[in-house]
Amino acid sequence: MTSHSEETRLRVAIQGEAGCFHDAAAREFFSPRSCEIDIVECETFADLAEAMTADASLLGIMAIENTIAGSILPNHELIRRTNARVVGEHKMRISHALCALPGQTIGDIHEVNSHPIALMQCEQFLRRYPAMSMVEKNDTAGSAREIAARRLTGHAAVCSAYAARLYGLDVLADGIETNKHNFTRFLILADPLVARDIAPASTEVDKASLVFSLPHTQGALSKVLTILSFYDINLTKIQSTPIVGREWEYRFYVDVSFADPVRYHQAITAITPLLNDFHELGLYREAPTPPVYNPSSKIQ
Repeated sequence: MTSHSEETRLRVAIQGEAGCFHDAAAREFFSPRSCEIDIVECETFADLAEAMTADASLLGIMAIENTIAGSILPNHELIRRTNARVVGEHKMRISHALCALPGQTIGDIHEVNSHPIALMQCEQFLRRYPAMSMVEKNDTAGSAREIAARRLTGHAAVCSAYAARLYGLDVLADGIETNKHNFTRFLILADPLVARDIAPASTEVDKASLVFSLPHTQGALSKVLTILSFYDINLTKIQSTPIVGREWEYRFYVDVSFADPVRYHQAITAITPLLNDFHELGLYREAPTPPVYNPSSKIQ
C-alpha cells in the first residue's frame, strides 16, 4: 500500500456498529499505515456494497471467511457485482468477553445479550451459570452499546474487549469462546479509481483473488489448475457457486499466492483463453495469521 501522511483520513464502511469486529479489524489494518479512519456503519453487507457503489471515495472492509463457519458465499457475489477491487486483507483472531456495567460482578448477571453466533461460540462457558438466560440481539457491539446507554444492571454482553472499552463496560471474563482457533479473514475494498492510490505496488503483491466460469467440457478445471501449478502458483482457496439461469454451470472464486509477480502474470495470460467471464478481483499482500492466544478467562 502506498505511503500516507499522518494527516490522512479515510472513510471505511463496515457491517455492524462501532466496536464490532469489522470496526476493530479496520483499525488494526490501517493503523500501522499511519491512516486515520472514520467508520461508516452499515446494517448489512448489502448496504455496505450499496454505499460503496453510491460513493466512490468510500473504502470497505468485508469478512469473507471464518475458520469455523467457512466461506461467506454471499459476500463473494457482492464483491463481484460491485466491481470493487480487493486492495488488502486482514486476519483477526475472534475472542469474546463477558462485559457489564462497572461495579457489576458475574454473580449479578441474570441476562446475557449478543448476536446468536457469538452466544453459540461461548455456550460452553455460559452454561456454567444457569442463572444467566441468553437473549439474542442483532449485534455484539450493539448489545454492549445498549447496556451502557440504558444503564442495564443485571445484564451482560458477549462482545469484544475493544467494544467494552469503547462503551465503558467492565470485562467480567475474557476469552470465553469455546474454540480458541477462531479466525476471520477480511478483505479491504476500494473503487477501481481509488484502488490505484491504496493498493500495494505491483512489485510488492503476492496474492490475488480471481473469479471465472468454465466451459462445460471434460477436464476444464483440471487444465487450469495444471497450468497454475506449472507457474508455481499456490492455490490457497477455491469456492464454487451455481450460475443462476445456467443449469449445471458454476462460477469459481479462487485465491492464489505466489513468490514472483511476473510468473503470476504469465500464468494468467496462459489460463485466460480457457476461461469464461474472467475477472481479477484484486492483487494485494497476504496477511499473516495472528497467534492463538489463550487468556486466563479471569472472572471478577
